[in-house]
Amino acid sequence: RPPAPATEPAVAIEQAEAALVEHYPRLVRLAYLVLPPALGRTRRVLTAHALTQRALPRGRSAKSVIPAPATGSDGGPGYGYVRLQVLRTALEAGHPLRLRPWPKRSQLPPLLPQVWGLRLFPRSGGADELALDQRLSALSGPARAAYVLRGLEKLNDADVRKVLDAAGVEDSGTALKEAGGVPPEDALLGSSEFDPCSLQARPTDLMRRRQHMKAALAATAAALVCGALLVMPGDGWGPDGAAAPPYARNPAAEAALDPGRLTTASASAWKTSTRTGFSVWPARGTLTEDKTLLRRALAVWARPGESVQVSATPGTPAGAPPGPPQLLYAGVVDSARVVLLYDGLRVARYAEPKEGTGGAALDFARVDGATGAEASAVVLDRADGNVRYLMAPWVTRVTVRDLMKPAGGTSVLPVAGDGVTGAFASPALQQGACRSWNVLQLSGASGSRLLTDLAELTPARLTTGRPSAPRDASKELGTWSPYACSLAAARAQGVRSVNAWQYAQQPLPDATGTASWVCTRAETWRGGGTRVLAQFHAPAARFGAVAAKADDSPACGARDPHLLAGVLWKSGTGTWYLLAAGSQDTTSVTATGGISATAQGNVLTVRAKRGAEAKLKGTLADSRPITGLR
Repeated sequence: RPPAPATEPAVAIEQAEAALVEHYPRLVRLAYLVLPPALGRTRRVLTAHALTQRALPRGRSAKSVIPAPATGSDGGPGYGYVRLQVLRTALEAGHPLRLRPWPKRSQLPPLLPQVWGLRLFPRSGGADELALDQRLSALSGPARAAYVLRGLEKLNDADVRKVLDAAGVEDSGTALKEAGGVPPEDALLGSSEFDPCSLQARPTDLMRRRQHMKAALAATAAALVCGALLVMPGDGWGPDGAAAPPYARNPAAEAALDPGRLTTASASAWKTSTRTGFSVWPARGTLTEDKTLLRRALAVWARPGESVQVSATPGTPAGAPPGPPQLLYAGVVDSARVVLLYDGLRVARYAEPKEGTGGAALDFARVDGATGAEASAVVLDRADGNVRYLMAPWVTRVTVRDLMKPAGGTSVLPVAGDGVTGAFASPALQQGACRSWNVLQLSGASGSRLLTDLAELTPARLTTGRPSAPRDASKELGTWSPYACSLAAARAQGVRSVNAWQYAQQPLPDATGTASWVCTRAETWRGGGTRVLAQFHAPAARFGAVAAKADDSPACGARDPHLLAGVLWKSGTGTWYLLAAGSQDTTSVTATGGISATAQGNVLTVRAKRGAEAKLKGTLADSRPITGLR
């Protein structure tokens, strides 16, 4: 029986990769020498690297065509496989394009690697290397391959013929005979002249590159303009006013920007709803049917252009609505067209001049969970230090009063049939010394509510009393009177409500009366960012003095209704005292540092020097320690 044919060894991709990485410079040199010199040195370098990097098997393994002994003693089947792939593609790169109906990948300039703005080529050799390069350029591709396999790979003629046959050379014998006409120069083949891994870099033609760059930029600009024209809505950019060009096209986004899908509440929805919030406000104003205006407002909300003035209270997202929002108001207010929209989390106010859309403004305020007094008013317009509001439908009467004059009278603020109030001086816009603080007093079926403007879309509610059970400030105006000007510290902070709590009283050491200690705490819509002020008010002073303050502190809040603060106070005789007070459940107060003293109870009075500093500590009724607010 004849012997069975020898099984061709299988080459795993891991084995081929290991051989490629280990012998990469040698394989790239082989490809560089076989490639036709007519390509130029820079393209030969890049093509040699590209062909070598594409020599791995396409699957997990491949059969080696070359028997293992012919692969060289230091390479193994893996090296024999990748060497054959490099040689085959290098020979293909030298074929004329006209010999095939379409070019092969190796015949085209490589996509990768690429180096922009530089020409790469091996280091120049001497006269011997130049002469050898000229002789090799005169050979055909198969003859160059035979010469390189002999001199660089050290293969005998039989092995060279096998490799050339496997690479697709039709007449390997002729190639060997042609290669024999060039004297062997094995040492020169390993010189730096033919090393595409040791390169020099030089710039390309700078003037031509500049011209090409200008042409590319002009082409890119033209493509962008054409693309914008293709995606432009059918009625152009005009109806979108000050909005930026569209950035996305999807059904959900388009539904949120369609004025025909705006939701509205019926005029009587608030009367039957169990929750009095913005969701039951009816749509009011003379322009609620102006689809062009509503389209502009929605488009600017989603894509405010560079000319639009956008503002948002802290913690309020300014992105597009998640779905069709609710229309609250659309009409003319003073010298502007105003649109109020509500998406369940935010109130958005869009305003533009009566003529044109230049100078449009977009304001956001977070109002999630707003009910009752918190959803009773929204700012429509600010001008010349005055403010106008849109009132909730359940508000029956609106008056304005000076919070600093609790015994003073009120003035009725006219409200039009569509809920728009008359203009009045806003304390949030006043400049200079604080001499008054106007607040809104709203009346309705649920009673009286006190609101103040803090330079936001929605006014903040004022309350008094212990943090766990605050009451509306309209019932205790005297508590707020000395501390009204301190509300300026909470402007534009996203404030939901401000509570004033008189947590202690302290007899003055010069027997001139009893001082009050009040904590004012501003709560925000986002939860964080609270601001706490501990204020001291002596009977002879008109205003309270801020003794301590803190941000993001639980003190004076519903979770931790405790507070301790102190102040240096000068009596009428010129004597300085440290006065400190804690909430009613404080059993002792201790001062350390520049002043050392301890008192039982929730107040401490001790003589001090001007400018003295002390740290305050106290003990609560449940033995917990408390530190002074600073």
